[in-house]
Amino acid sequence: MTDRTDNIIVAGRSGAGKQPRIDVLVKELGLTQLSTGNIFREFVGAFDSSGFKDDIGVFFDPVKGAFVPDRVIEAALRKALPGTKEMRPVVLGLKAKYFMNRGLFVPDSITNELFCEYFSRGSYRGQVLDGYPRTPEQAFFLLDLCRKQGTRLDLVVEVENDDELIVERTMGRRICKACGKVYHVKFKPSKDGKSCDKCGSPLIQRSDDTEERIRTRLREYYDKVVPALELLRENGVPMVKVPGNVEPFTEENVRRSVMDALAPYLK
Repeated sequence: MTDRTDNIIVAGRSGAGKQPRIDVLVKELGLTQLSTGNIFREFVGAFDSSGFKDDIGVFFDPVKGAFVPDRVIEAALRKALPGTKEMRPVVLGLKAKYFMNRGLFVPDSITNELFCEYFSRGSYRGQVLDGYPRTPEQAFFLLDLCRKQGTRLDLVVEVENDDELIVERTMGRRICKACGKVYHVKFKPSKDGKSCDKCGSPLIQRSDDTEERIRTRLREYYDKVVPALELLRENGVPMVKVPGNVEPFTEENVRRSVMDALAPYLK
């Protein structure tokens, strides 16, 4: 790496401990976190709040397996929503919502479109990519996008952890309903075990933090994300592994484990 860090990817199985490592990179290197979860929430939220009530299925051609041109979608939305100024987020949210409403995975092509729009806001650099790429197709798209925009993928940081520990950790995870702060009933409990120390709102367990769903996510990581990371490595993106379990678990120990692993790549 040079003295300028463009972008770092943080990868790891769900529950491996990515967020504390991302926090280190944000603080130490001055990067901004770009999370696919936030991307979907923002664009789908933009569509939901637009007030559009008609059938969005009319914009998808099942024969071609594709949406009609964006200009057609935007024209229809502007007619139905004359007061809406920023239409691009609504169009993107509509596309994601179409598949989500049907209980389907959002295709790579649509995920790439949402990601590209969000990534461009930071001029395609200075970001920690969290949750993307998740498939070889997304990895190929990202490599091509960075080449076209004259930016780099400096490094992939993979957070390692044991599958069984991940299951235990994830099932004990609790999240603040209001601000999103994350706790754990065993490893990082709130003061009273019921409410958020930061804002006082109730803590909840995510509906998909069950053992069955956790193990499904683990299989998906091996089936899809690992091949995506291999594609990045084959295209010259350096990869380092950092432990997802440090003893004792303190902010300084986490920071040191990350920065020590990155030291050979930093000048």
